[in-house]
Amino acid sequence: MNAHTHPSITNASTEVASCASLYELFLRAVQKWPDQTAFSCMGVSFSYRETDNAARAFCGFLQSRGLKPGDRIAVQLPNVLQYPVAMLGALQAGLTIVNLNPLYTKTELVHILRDSKPKALVTLANVAHVAAEALREEPIDTVVVTELADLHPPAKRVLINAVVRHVKKMVPDYQIDSAISFRAAMAIGHRNLAIVHPGAPDDTLLLQYTGGTTGLPKAAILTNANLMANITQTLEHLDGCINEGSECWIAPLPLYHILAFFVHNGLLTALGGQSVLIPNPRDIPGFVKTLKTTRFSGMVCINTLMVALMNDKGFRDLNFDALSLTITGGAAMTQDVADRWRQTTGCTATEGYGLSETSPLVAANLPGQEVIGSIGKPIPGTEISLRDEDDAVAAPGEAGELWVRGPQVMQGYWNKPEITAETLTSDGWLRTGDIATQDENGILRIVDRKKDIVIVSGFNVYPAEVENAAALMPEIAECAAVGIPHEKTGESVCLYVVLQTSNVSAEQIQAHCRTHLTPYKVPSEIRIVPDLPKSNIGKVLRKELRGMSAHVSQGN
Repeated sequence: MNAHTHPSITNASTEVASCASLYELFLRAVQKWPDQTAFSCMGVSFSYRETDNAARAFCGFLQSRGLKPGDRIAVQLPNVLQYPVAMLGALQAGLTIVNLNPLYTKTELVHILRDSKPKALVTLANVAHVAAEALREEPIDTVVVTELADLHPPAKRVLINAVVRHVKKMVPDYQIDSAISFRAAMAIGHRNLAIVHPGAPDDTLLLQYTGGTTGLPKAAILTNANLMANITQTLEHLDGCINEGSECWIAPLPLYHILAFFVHNGLLTALGGQSVLIPNPRDIPGFVKTLKTTRFSGMVCINTLMVALMNDKGFRDLNFDALSLTITGGAAMTQDVADRWRQTTGCTATEGYGLSETSPLVAANLPGQEVIGSIGKPIPGTEISLRDEDDAVAAPGEAGELWVRGPQVMQGYWNKPEITAETLTSDGWLRTGDIATQDENGILRIVDRKKDIVIVSGFNVYPAEVENAAALMPEIAECAAVGIPHEKTGESVCLYVVLQTSNVSAEQIQAHCRTHLTPYKVPSEIRIVPDLPKSNIGKVLRKELRGMSAHVSQGN
């Protein structure tokens, strides 16, 4: 895309930087664009003013239940209108948001409720049976249960909720004695005048749980100042590529994930933009149906979802005239996916990199100057340093652990002083655990997770390098490499492969890898599987693959 298709937003970033909190940023949007659409979902739209009115009612309800500034509220919702209403209502009440994945198991839910001790929980009826089990171990006084269409007009609400509950049988029975329905809570709130707490920079905005693949989830403590700094940094980075008052972005990634939370509750709010919420992005036909009726200018996506969309004829037939920015993250984009996306949509995908611990953005390509497979350069106000095994600065051109310092870096992990001390240095550097390289032009590439390195006869093998080589085979749809024990070399590489077509063998894949990789990097085992285990946002779960590999026979 042309990096200068939009006017400068320098004034906007200056105004945003002066906002003390995320709620104050939202108020600015309400005052500046009261009648612009803020959020839409399943054919229903809320303007900034309507969203604010609904949020004030929810704030009034929370205050009627005795919640005070500094208390925590757990929000366990997919991408529906109730999410921004509950979140903004909680922020008005001065509460801290604890984002929860609706697909958490009882065990995961109990751990987070026990760790964060929220005073209230907002959950979806479809998953309330799991919440009910968790609440028997970790009771919460105020529990609000919402149905999918609770903020839709009456006739549509009754119809959709009835179909979901009685026809599709998507709401298992549950019993939560303390529960109140979302609509009843809103009715109470409308009668109870909300006392708004606009929030201060040092207030904890989010407890963002992360790191479940490396043990029990831990919560990054993110303040208003962290998020507001990252929004300002991103506006400066994208100056000339986005516009105030006219952006319409699709929201397929879940709002409880830090990237989607940041974009759709922060960046788009700063621009007075519209977020089109997609409750279930796995329903590709339903997703495409929404896109058909929407003139959208942006989308935040990940590799796997982009592939699923491009494989759908309905998506390929859409009008992409308005699409000027596709932001991707989560995993490195392959050249093949990048090329197909550009050919399909006319828009070049722009890769970025971030973490829950950095609110989230650290680095990104500049639209119009993308280097595929890289994460671009650090965004304004962000320092990076590559460190070797001894924490010394890595030699020029050498791979090293990526350290980050900047105003977006978290305050630490909730209730985890030891892990905080291991992750944050005394002078403010965050050890990301990711291995990166930086070329002479300053372009960064994530080579791999530190813990995912495979050591073959003393040599480091980065799974991403093996995967990129294997993915050059057109017959391969997806692949993931992990280390497995090997009696001669200590470890060897095992490659899991999902095929586009069935006319290729493990031996052919191995032969292909030999032409692209030095011998010690070539997978000793190729395992062809129907699919790869993935997290809710599409990241490959290497931990599960390593478990599957435990019984793989040793290679030669």
